[in-house]
Amino acid sequence: MADVARLAGVSSQTVSRVSNGYTGVTEETRRQVLAAMEELGYRPNSAARALKRGEFRTIGVITFGLATTGNVRTLEAIATSAAHEGYAVTLLPVAVPTQNEVRGAFSRLGELAVDAVIVILEVHLLDAVTLSLPPHVRIVVADSDAGDRYTVVDTDQAGGSRTAVRHLLDLGHQTVWHLAGPEESYAAERRAQAWRTELSEAGRPTPPLVRGDWSAESGYRAGLELARQKECTAIFAANDQMALGLLRALHEEGRKVPDDVSVIGFDDIAEAGSFLPPLTTVHQDFAEVGRLCVEGVLRQMRHEETEHGTTLVPTRLVVRGSTAPPPPR
Repeated sequence: MADVARLAGVSSQTVSRVSNGYTGVTEETRRQVLAAMEELGYRPNSAARALKRGEFRTIGVITFGLATTGNVRTLEAIATSAAHEGYAVTLLPVAVPTQNEVRGAFSRLGELAVDAVIVILEVHLLDAVTLSLPPHVRIVVADSDAGDRYTVVDTDQAGGSRTAVRHLLDLGHQTVWHLAGPEESYAAERRAQAWRTELSEAGRPTPPLVRGDWSAESGYRAGLELARQKECTAIFAANDQMALGLLRALHEEGRKVPDDVSVIGFDDIAEAGSFLPPLTTVHQDFAEVGRLCVEGVLRQMRHEETEHGTTLVPTRLVVRGSTAPPPPR
């Protein structure tokens, strides 16, 4: 820093203000300091800055898997929002969703020196009814039912699912079949419950639930089963990947989409508009989920007032070519 100050003809304090992004420095002086930094190859010592400030400018993220679209896109949104605020992200995947694994992950993140933690909790724990996280840690939880004890950010799973079912009923279908996600998933649980509720409130029969595992292959297997149900004219798939496999199965079994069967998904992945036919689906705003997660931990770091509870990010229906009125009886 002293070398940079001498070359730029300023004080070391001015160099510090420029390197830390503080105000109170003229634009001309800032350019001189930055040019000196560039010429000398100066980089601020992050460890020293952390000791001085008492913060590491790093957010830890614990997740139980990176195989699902939701987890990957939520993580991407968190990393993007954190970078925008000048923070790095340290990722720690947890192989098995148990309370002991969660405790171990927090211990390891403590050793890695993070300022706060975001937990992407998409599945139920195998060894505990409720999630228990270490006290006195700045935490935001994404995709969970822990809003009574922590700050939680989630997509409005129920609202989006009810909109999907209502769309199919409004087209004239007598009922809607459901291709659900895995039992251990919070999102799958909420979407299935919303499907049941919407049908019940509309006075429509509730068909047997068919379950997949979020993958296109499981959607294909379920689709072969659903294609044999001749009374099935509308299907709500709990995610777009399973809807993709479902479309293939219906095609192979001679059930035309949407002439014979309407299909609607959930997520609105980038490829949804390129399915054949283009997929009607429920759009999730992952960018907003990530932004709110980062905002939540930063508020705690700044000692701003925060409350436990769940913030729901709205969804919207994207109507494409895979839904239509039912065929004539």
